[in-house]
Amino acid sequence: MGYDAARIEVLEGREAVRKRPGMYVGSTGERGLYQLVFEVVGRAVNQVPVGGGSVDVTLTSDGGVRVADDGPGGSCEAAGDTGGPDLEALLTRYWAGREPSGRHITDVGQFRAGLFVANALSSRLTAEVWSEGVRRVHEYARGVAVVPPAAVEPATGSGTTIAFWPDAEIFETTRCSFAVLAERFRQLAFLNRGLGVSLTDERPAGGARVVSFRFPDGVRDFVAALDAEAGAALHPDVIGFEQEDPRIAGTLQVALLWSGSREERIRGFANSLATPEGGTHMDGFRDGVAAAVTAYARERGVLAAVDPDPCADRIGVGLTAVVSVKLDRPEYPSATRGLLGNPDVRDCVGEAVREHLGNWFEEHPERAAEIVDRIVRGIPRTEQVDDPDIC
Repeated sequence: MGYDAARIEVLEGREAVRKRPGMYVGSTGERGLYQLVFEVVGRAVNQVPVGGGSVDVTLTSDGGVRVADDGPGGSCEAAGDTGGPDLEALLTRYWAGREPSGRHITDVGQFRAGLFVANALSSRLTAEVWSEGVRRVHEYARGVAVVPPAAVEPATGSGTTIAFWPDAEIFETTRCSFAVLAERFRQLAFLNRGLGVSLTDERPAGGARVVSFRFPDGVRDFVAALDAEAGAALHPDVIGFEQEDPRIAGTLQVALLWSGSREERIRGFANSLATPEGGTHMDGFRDGVAAAVTAYARERGVLAAVDPDPCADRIGVGLTAVVSVKLDRPEYPSATRGLLGNPDVRDCVGEAVREHLGNWFEEHPERAAEIVDRIVRGIPRTEQVDDPDIC
C-alpha cells in the first residue's frame, strides 16, 4: 500500500492535544496527571511577586484541583494592544505570546506546555480573575468556551483562581496523591525564599487536611531539613550564600553542611526544577568544595606538599548540600531537563563556592579544623585502607 501526502492527517489545537496527550504532558498515567497540576501551579507561582506572595492549592471533594494566587490578576478578556497574552489567550491558544523565560521563572513541572494544554485535557475548567475592582469568570468544557468572559460582580483585591477537573476520558487515574504534591510544593517553597504554598485536601471523609510551607532562609532551611530527616546532625552549622553573577546571567544559591552521617546528600536545581542527572552547576559545586578544603588543609599543614589532594569520596562523606541556580537562559541536552548544560556555570559556581567556603573556614577555625581533619585523615567510604590506590 502506498503512502502519499493525501494520507497525512494534520492535527491542530485542542484536537491535537487530546489525541496525543503524551506529547504534551508525558503520559496518560500519574506522571501526566501531576504534570497537568504543575502547569496550572507553575503559572500561579510565576504570577506572585518574587520573594513573597502565596499560592493555595486545593484537592476538592469532587475530584477537581483549585489553584489560587494573590498575584496582580489581569483581564480574562482579549488583550488587544496591551503588549502580552491575557488569560483567555493562554487558555485557548497554544503558545499564546512568547514563552516565559528568565531567572525569575519557576519551572514546576518537567515540561512547560502551558494552560492551553491543561484546559484541553480537563473535562471542565473555570477561571476567576480579581482585578480593577471586578471579578470576572470564564468557563470551559474540554477546552471549548461554555460562555464568554463576563464581569460577575464588583470585587476588591487582585488574584486568579483556576479550578479544573482532569478528564477521565484521557487519564488512567484522576486522583492526585496528597503526599506527592505536598513534597513538591515544600520543595518549591524552599527554593523560592519567602514564597508561601499551601495544599488542602477536602477528600477525606474525616475532614480536610492542610499543610503550608514558607521558608525565610530558603536553601539554608532546605539543607537543615534534609539533615534532620537523616537524623545524623552533630552541628547546627549551615554554610550558605546567595550571589548574582552577570557572566551567566543568573543567581546562585548554595547551602551545605557536614554532619555525623556517612551519607552524601547533594541536590541540584535549575530554575527550581530538580536536575537528578547533575550538570555544570553540580560539577562546579564539587570543584569549589574540593578546592576550598584542599587549600585550607595545605595552609594549615594538615596536608604536606607531597600529599595528594583529598579525593571526592572523602570530601562527600557526611555532606548535605543544595545547589540552586536561576538562569535567564538555562540549557538542557534533552527535553526532560534533568541535566544542566550551560558551560560557563561550572566555573562561576566553582569560584563562588571556593571563595565563600574558604571565608567560612577562616571565620570558624575550630569547626573548619574538625571538618578538614576528618576529610583528610578519615577512612573513605570504601574502607579499603590497605589498597594504596584508595585515597
